[in-house]
Amino acid sequence: MFKKNSLLKQSQQQIINGAVLIAALGYFVDIYDLILFSIVRVKSLKGIGVPDADLLSQGVLLLNMQMFGMLLGGILWGILGDKKGRLSVLLGSIFLYSVANIANGFVTSVPMYAALRFIAGIGLAGELGAGITLVSEAMPKDFRAYGTLIVSLVGVLGAVLAAMVGDLFDWRMAYFIGGVMGIGLLILRIKTSESGMFTAIKEKVIKRGSFLLIFQSGKNILKYLSCIFIGIPLWFVIGILITFSPEFGKALGMTEMPTAGHAIMYTYVGISLGSLFSGILSQWLASRKISIAIFMGLNGLFIAIYLLNPHPSSIGMFYLICLGLGIACGYWALFVTIAAEQFGTNIRATVATTVPNFVRGAVVPVTLTFQYLKGTMGIINAAGMIGFVCVMVAFWALAGLEETHAKELNYIE
Repeated sequence: MFKKNSLLKQSQQQIINGAVLIAALGYFVDIYDLILFSIVRVKSLKGIGVPDADLLSQGVLLLNMQMFGMLLGGILWGILGDKKGRLSVLLGSIFLYSVANIANGFVTSVPMYAALRFIAGIGLAGELGAGITLVSEAMPKDFRAYGTLIVSLVGVLGAVLAAMVGDLFDWRMAYFIGGVMGIGLLILRIKTSESGMFTAIKEKVIKRGSFLLIFQSGKNILKYLSCIFIGIPLWFVIGILITFSPEFGKALGMTEMPTAGHAIMYTYVGISLGSLFSGILSQWLASRKISIAIFMGLNGLFIAIYLLNPHPSSIGMFYLICLGLGIACGYWALFVTIAAEQFGTNIRATVATTVPNFVRGAVVPVTLTFQYLKGTMGIINAAGMIGFVCVMVAFWALAGLEETHAKELNYIE
């Protein structure tokens, strides 16, 4: 009995360790900045003189610039994480997006805004992948899902704070607050320890951080693409349905228009709950794949409910549906974890950092396709078609991936 209690206490200490807490706080600040633009999009664009007729098109431009930055940053930070270490990414990325966040508070034109969203995107790209990699390598294999659960649970609350700050403060001040939080976290991170697995291979003469290693075989290519595809429905929901919720509210004939800030807040409260449920379910079922499949099914269901909107006169029901969408999107950190667990230590950070950013970057073709289709099909039908394709492709991709619960990660490609 004493031995059993001792092991339980040791396991709890391993779950609540410095790497988990630092990664969780980093993801918190990451999500705050990532979501803040969606919340202050209308106010900030009006604040720099953009007319109402151009708010949607200019908003899409800025969102795409941010996503292009994340796409490029994902590759750069991922390679750096495998060559120089996970900590170098955690420190460098938070410094870059903190400075960019503060600079966003001084924008006076759309081109300036676009350039700073691009730079912020590069900085934001490194946070989650490096954090999940560090946590996955620092924890016992039987408890990794709990570590990523804590990271995602704390992290997505950054969106809730962003919604509150966006409502209570001027949009420029909201950016300044995010930048100051990032600088504070940077100071806390200085004494964080490096991953033991990475340290063990650092002096070995092997290829590390080579993006080409991912494409060394057809099997690796298919695994990598499958990891990306299972995450695309999540950013379809965030990047289209929630970011442009005011436009959807109008198209659905709602009597009271939803605001992006409130839609995002309710969605991310849901994501926080969904992260908790998906992590526990993954651990309980001893299966990443089954847990993700259940949440992808819920995702498809709530996309349909959102677009059908059975109660257009009720703003409360609309936000409740946003909450449901968020719960269904709660497998975000779990999907990054399964990507990290598919590949060896010498390219794990590259994979874990690039995969979520390619998913975020997929918002660019998705939004462009959405803009094209809504001209002929209307906003509701266009979103319905794109959402259906995203969910079906995700199920196909998940079916071909290896189950990685309790998989030994101390190996190289």
